Amino acid sequence: MTTDTEQAARDAAYNNTEAVKDSVSRVADWENRSAAARARPGAILDLAYGPAPRNRIDYFPSERQNAPLFVFIHGGYWQRNSKETFSFIAGGPQAHGIAVAVTGYTLAPEASLTEIVGEVASALDYLCANADRLGFDPARIYVGGWSAGGHLAAVSAGHPRVRGVFSISGIFDLAPIAETYINDKVALDDTEISTLSPLTNIPPTDVSYRIHVGSLELPALQKQSAIFASALQQQEKPVEFVTLEGMNHFTIVEELADANGALAQGLARLVGETD
Repeated sequence: MTTDTEQAARDAAYNNTEAVKDSVSRVADWENRSAAARARPGAILDLAYGPAPRNRIDYFPSERQNAPLFVFIHGGYWQRNSKETFSFIAGGPQAHGIAVAVTGYTLAPEASLTEIVGEVASALDYLCANADRLGFDPARIYVGGWSAGGHLAAVSAGHPRVRGVFSISGIFDLAPIAETYINDKVALDDTEISTLSPLTNIPPTDVSYRIHVGSLELPALQKQSAIFASALQQQEKPVEFVTLEGMNHFTIVEELADANGALAQGLARLVGETD
């Protein structure tokens, strides 16, 4: 039987909000910057890829014709946040000629993780079907995400049109998550832990991976990324594992939003390497 002390330690190992003291103010800043990004000319908002209220995509085009597409999936342990909070990240990739789609999904407990994964696949299908109208190249789709979005991006590696995965501070083994407070709403079952953990379900597809984590992140998250990167290497997948020095679970996202940031530049290299 798990003691209260043991359970508290398991919970703390994945509680990023408590670990980063200014996390609430940072998210508020993201929301303000995202509102400005959504108000800029050219943004195409709330494209419906499915019937649920959160089955919506915000699209931020590139000035480059037939540009590669970066699909960004937000985090929040599959139960918090929304696409509207993360529009601010689009500017970094756009500066490198990359179009950006920020996709939403139904949150737990309203949807199971199996259903959420299915929604992300539907979003990718929708984008592929509408590539000509939106103006990007459907043969160059790269999926990324932060935190739980990093998990959903890695699961998307099996989609036939995905060329690369760009995970930031992701979750790749669901077994430890099932033993924490996170599972109160996500309610993972044994089948989901087995079939939806990227660590044990690396698809046999020709996909390049970039795995990123901050040196100031919780040790459990750093371990998740390191073990997944090692598993990819063992299967001889093209993978780059980068630890960003001095970055925590929230400051690392700024490296994607900034055109000169390490993540924005890394994404540009990923796109360029596989063009």
